[in-house]
Amino acid sequence: MHSSVSLNQRILNIAGPLILANISVPMLGLVDTAILGHLEQAKYLSAVAIGTSLLSFVFWGLAFLRMGTTGASAQARGRGTELELVLLQASLLALMIAAGLLLLAPLAIHSALLVMNTPEASLALAEEYISLRLWGSPAQLLTFGVTGWLIGQQKAKAALLITLVVNLCNIGLDWLFILEWQMNSRGAAIATVISEYLGLAIALYAVRRELIAGLQNPAVTQKLRMVSQYFDLLKTNTNLFIRTLVLMGSIMFFTSQGAAQGETVLAANTILFNLMLLTAYGLDGFAQAAEALVGEAIGKRDKAAFNRICRAAFYWSLGNAIVFCLIYWLGKPLWLSLMTGIPEVSAAASQYYGWLVILPLCSFLAYFLDGVFVGSMQTQWMRRMMIVSTVCVYLPAWWLSQGWGNQGLWFSFVLWNLARSLSLLIAFPAIGKLFSNDLSKV
Repeated sequence: MHSSVSLNQRILNIAGPLILANISVPMLGLVDTAILGHLEQAKYLSAVAIGTSLLSFVFWGLAFLRMGTTGASAQARGRGTELELVLLQASLLALMIAAGLLLLAPLAIHSALLVMNTPEASLALAEEYISLRLWGSPAQLLTFGVTGWLIGQQKAKAALLITLVVNLCNIGLDWLFILEWQMNSRGAAIATVISEYLGLAIALYAVRRELIAGLQNPAVTQKLRMVSQYFDLLKTNTNLFIRTLVLMGSIMFFTSQGAAQGETVLAANTILFNLMLLTAYGLDGFAQAAEALVGEAIGKRDKAAFNRICRAAFYWSLGNAIVFCLIYWLGKPLWLSLMTGIPEVSAAASQYYGWLVILPLCSFLAYFLDGVFVGSMQTQWMRRMMIVSTVCVYLPAWWLSQGWGNQGLWFSFVLWNLARSLSLLIAFPAIGKLFSNDLSKV
């Protein structure tokens, strides 16, 4: 009984701050949506919706810098070795990727917006929004790596501080730039970039001792100069990269298909999608707790602890999903009134709102198991099951339900989340091989 109480407390100590941090991210999107949604013209909201979708495709595609670092950091904590090396490798890799992004991404912005079926009235605004946001990429990617390391070390409060400061600053600057200075979608972009660099400053301060200790350690700096070390790191994270690209491609496809049905449907889907992100980031809190604790258990090669962690994290994730279902079901009038004052957008969002209510129960298992697979660094299963769910379930369901319009689009999206959950559950027993003597088969 004592060990169970202790484990639940550890989960809450990690998940609690991370849920607050994670929910603050979509809360920022909700504030952007609410501010832009109350402007007289919907083109600003549409521009930010399309721009954010494309940038999310890029940055979430690079989220392996956070997830891969968490797993490596947690396992290093379990072994008690190479803590500083993991942090420095992730930081240098983030800077190299950011440099490439700043050089290459501007060449593809216009073409990508055309592929996304961006409405003509929003095209120039979306292009401007993305171009400005790209300047924040070094800060965002480096913060990914530092935050992942902090989560792996079970320092969730530091990760919370970074995220909250960034998002509270962004909200304040949104109000100043968009409403007071009437900078519209351009103001939303500039506010985000300024906030990202503030977050980076706080992140670097949080790990300053480890950074200094690592740079002063000859053994660590020697490994940092070995090119092969970065090849190994990239190889480890390739599965996460591919998996996340498929994930974001699926979400971008969802946004694009909504945009093809007109600005009103696009705006309504944006509202519901930002509300859905509350669920995603809330469930991610327990998934990230699982990442840290599972990684530590595997680093110690403690299978009994691994099993206890998985059971406890599962029940916490299920309870969290039920709470979100109730929040959406009971709070529908409040949410819609907060998000937009445009009658036709509100009516459209209300029409598709039921999908939002059931989505948490269809998707919570996918988030929880993602955390287990990240912590165990068995990310090949995440890649495989994401591809299977997308190719064999999501796209066929969308194709067959096109006659249902936007209802069919939401149906296929919910079914896709359910497929991700069930396919990862099928793959779960493979992690047990990590505790056998023959690791070559894993």
